[in-house]
Amino acid sequence: MTEVVNHLGFERARLAREGMYRPEFEGDACGVGLVAATDGRASRRVVRSAIDALRAVWHRGAVDADGRTGDGAGLHVDLPLRFFDDAIVNSGHKVLPNRLAVGMVFLPRTDLGAQETCRTIVESEIIDAGYTIYGWRQVPVDVSVIGQKAQATRPEIEQIMIAGPMPDEVSAAEFEKNLYLVRRRIERQVIAAQISGFYVCSLSCRSIIYKGLFLAESLSDFYPDLNDDRFESRVAIFHQRYSTNTFPQWWLAQPFRCLAHNGEINTIRGNKNWMKSHEIKMASIAFGERSEDIKPVIPAGASDTAALDAVFEAICRSGRDAPTAKLMLVPEAWQGRSDLPPDHRAMYEYLASVMEPWDGPAALAMTDGRWAVAGTDRNALRPLRYTRTSDGLLIVGSEAGMVVVPEASVIEKGRLGPGQMIAVDLDQGVLFADRAIKDKLAGEADYPAMIGKFLTIADLPDVAGDADGGYDRADLARRQVAAGQTLEDMELILSPMVESAKEAVGSMGDDTPLAVISDKPRIISQFFRQNFSQVTN
Repeated sequence: MTEVVNHLGFERARLAREGMYRPEFEGDACGVGLVAATDGRASRRVVRSAIDALRAVWHRGAVDADGRTGDGAGLHVDLPLRFFDDAIVNSGHKVLPNRLAVGMVFLPRTDLGAQETCRTIVESEIIDAGYTIYGWRQVPVDVSVIGQKAQATRPEIEQIMIAGPMPDEVSAAEFEKNLYLVRRRIERQVIAAQISGFYVCSLSCRSIIYKGLFLAESLSDFYPDLNDDRFESRVAIFHQRYSTNTFPQWWLAQPFRCLAHNGEINTIRGNKNWMKSHEIKMASIAFGERSEDIKPVIPAGASDTAALDAVFEAICRSGRDAPTAKLMLVPEAWQGRSDLPPDHRAMYEYLASVMEPWDGPAALAMTDGRWAVAGTDRNALRPLRYTRTSDGLLIVGSEAGMVVVPEASVIEKGRLGPGQMIAVDLDQGVLFADRAIKDKLAGEADYPAMIGKFLTIADLPDVAGDADGGYDRADLARRQVAAGQTLEDMELILSPMVESAKEAVGSMGDDTPLAVISDKPRIISQFFRQNFSQVTN
């Protein structure tokens, strides 16, 4: 078995060296979910239930030949203030009345010089932002529960504890935005120093993330912190990764900073390219003179989920809430639907002008610190089932029965349909079903008036030509040739659209040479081809 494992490693290295391996083609399909307190009160039960749910979906993750290295599992919970206050006192410091923030950091374990460089970069950026550092805390871990491969690639895992601004000076949302900018500056500095093996799981005044390459059932064994009764939370997002064709790595374990995802983003190449153009204006509007700190919004080498999370986080830190960010990025199918309320349609039309949809299959669990949100893409090819109990617990996940609750306490259960979501306002302690949260969001702005300013085809000037606004036959033919239209295009594509207002449906081979190798003159648009997804749903 060892010989087989070594052979696979050599083969992967060869493919990467020869250029055949392309990380941007990778995807994943996993188990995901969240547990939230519908009354907005933090409790130990939320954390315990999420750990139990993660153990219940162990079968959604693969196991390496060593039997103890997993594809990745993790937990995203509220920052336990009592726990870290005690940790600060135990380190010999006095707890200040300032807002507390904690960074969960992966450092290169085997390179002590790189470790120290990373710590220096982290500390200098935090101090430059005007914050006080209590110190570093080495996170207790039990390496006996992980396999050889996980141990060989295990990072040094430490936490940096920070005293931020006073609560009456800066809101938690503003502090979170500033910490986001600090983290992005840290990442840029580490990249400039050409150090690998560094990753910030979370740097937040609201939440903290524990994750790694262990089996799902080993999460709380590897991280004893999670067994501490002081770890209480209003929401807990859990994730078990299944690497369909992505090599497992510690930093690729989920949850990421704001979300966890089950499925693949099939439009990832287009989404990344669109973001390169969007981020120029988006960053300058939201972050002003500090806009360069967040570029590129999507870090190089990010997986599809990491890319989606990066954009989701940027949208949330720029001032929008998590439910709006979900509708902006992964909307339901809304065009051509007669059953959609007019204000919903106007909202989607406006959001579509801001951001192109990230198409799944996708099941998502998300939080921005205030909202806990679970939702699906427009097709719901990745299921999300939910249970709501009379004692204030919302459980959402890839399958039913992940958390055992007395049947008598269940007041509602079901499955999220295509494009649906369910959300909890953790600050107000209010749960919103799909229609209610969309009604709320659609009513927050006058979207009909906003889209009324959009230009449509009817607003375009009339074409030059004869008295009827058209062209004579010879002129029309010349223009069609210039536009690259062929008789086949006219008869097989345009004619059905004109006659029946529908796109033609057909199935046939395409033996037309690619434009780049064709010896015929081709228009520039034909040098771009649509990529069709090839995933296993």
